[in-house]
Amino acid sequence: MKYYLLILALCFGSFGIGQNNLISTHAYYRDQLLNSNHPNTCIGNGFLPVLESEYNPPHSIPDSTVRYSARTMAFLKKHMVELKGKDYFLTISALGQFSFGRDYRDTSKANLFQNTRGILIEGDLFKNFSFSTSFFENQSRFSDFESQFVKNNGEFYTISNNYVQQNGVVPGSARTKPFKTNAFDYSYAVGSIIYKPIKQVAVIAGNNQQFVGSGYRSILLSDNSCGSPYLRVDYKVNSKWTINFLRTRHMNLVRKKTYNTVEGYYQPKGFSANYISYQLSKQSSISFFEGSIWSMGDSLVTKSLNPLYFIPVPGISALYSKNTYTIYGLNFSQILFNKLLIYSQFATGSGGKNQFASQVGLRYFNPWKYLKTMIQVEFNMATQNMYTDSYARLNYSNYNLPLAHITGTGFKELLVRFNTQLQHYYIDMKSSTYFLKNYNNDALLPVRLISQERNGMVLNNQLEVGFRFNTKLNVNIFGNMIWRSEMLDVIKSNLIFQAGIRTGLMSHYNDY
Repeated sequence: MKYYLLILALCFGSFGIGQNNLISTHAYYRDQLLNSNHPNTCIGNGFLPVLESEYNPPHSIPDSTVRYSARTMAFLKKHMVELKGKDYFLTISALGQFSFGRDYRDTSKANLFQNTRGILIEGDLFKNFSFSTSFFENQSRFSDFESQFVKNNGEFYTISNNYVQQNGVVPGSARTKPFKTNAFDYSYAVGSIIYKPIKQVAVIAGNNQQFVGSGYRSILLSDNSCGSPYLRVDYKVNSKWTINFLRTRHMNLVRKKTYNTVEGYYQPKGFSANYISYQLSKQSSISFFEGSIWSMGDSLVTKSLNPLYFIPVPGISALYSKNTYTIYGLNFSQILFNKLLIYSQFATGSGGKNQFASQVGLRYFNPWKYLKTMIQVEFNMATQNMYTDSYARLNYSNYNLPLAHITGTGFKELLVRFNTQLQHYYIDMKSSTYFLKNYNNDALLPVRLISQERNGMVLNNQLEVGFRFNTKLNVNIFGNMIWRSEMLDVIKSNLIFQAGIRTGLMSHYNDY
């Protein structure tokens, strides 16, 4: 027995429990991570998610409630089940969303709904090993603009040498199948395993979403796509330098033309990200990003990844440029006066001329003494051909969804956010204005379609009020209003009211 314990000690480190699970990339948690007015601000390199051992926002979120009873303590601040021993800590919680609503500009008068049931299990074993797994089953009826977006990114089947698009993909979730009338059924599982052999190194494997930056959006790598299996290594060289390597298997939702199974497999492609960060000071950092899509064959044959894919050296994809598409970018953040966070991103693509994207923004925290408040202003843009390759299967996408900004390419966006919280009550406002010129919403799909380029503006304004009664899991009762106006070739508008209860752990963007 003592030899068995010795082997475990060598594998997992000294006994004791370490909290190394990943913090959600949901905007609520990112707002807490980046709160420059808090003494434990995450002044990191912007490669998310980060580990709880580095910064745990639920433990740092101020709660002005006077006290908790033993019963309400478990309900308001903890998981449903928490099991703790000398060398382990296990938590189990039910997840879900049950909401209903109506779009009052929709003449069909169809009821909108979201029915999500799920479970989350997390564990810490010994000092250096953690795991997380969750499962979600969903039935949804979205508004017409959301449903159209979901269907526009559906999978492609081959019929008589042509492709036909079916079903859809929900951002941040999964591929769908039809449910009732104009509704969707979909399920997905998300998990991760984290091993931290030494303080400076973390090895992570899983399929949860990644995010790069300090903004609400990212023009480098965002969490609006679907989770894919990955291997990631975070290496903190010293107090100044940090290196992140990410290797992922992505999918074009295009069925193989020839197959021996019930359905043809999708067309895979590799994705690699190399990220090097330098901490300029305690309040600022600058990082270099390289993200590459690697070919794994065509519609007939799947090939192995080129061995260069596995080499964790920036610039290596340039040696295989005919079969890769790469974006190169910079990420910068700076805290000023302990209340103001300014940030920016710049990116260029390898697919030809005029491939450029940029982001500038600021977050202003707690301008008023007694309210926990954030004001954010952000500008994003991408040129018409950014994120696209001459070979459409190498476009910067996954599951037919953009890997960077949710809108894809060829846009300018002005985004304004405001949220505030008093005790458990909160208000969250968000306004996004898009300026589109020769915009093609199918530009990043792996199959080239004949699409009409559109010009004009899209306004998407959202207001939400609610009661957040569990900050650890972001469980809240909410009511929201969405007013959206589309002023393109055809003028459309939506006025949506919804209410419900949910666990807000996953990002599901609908502000496009």
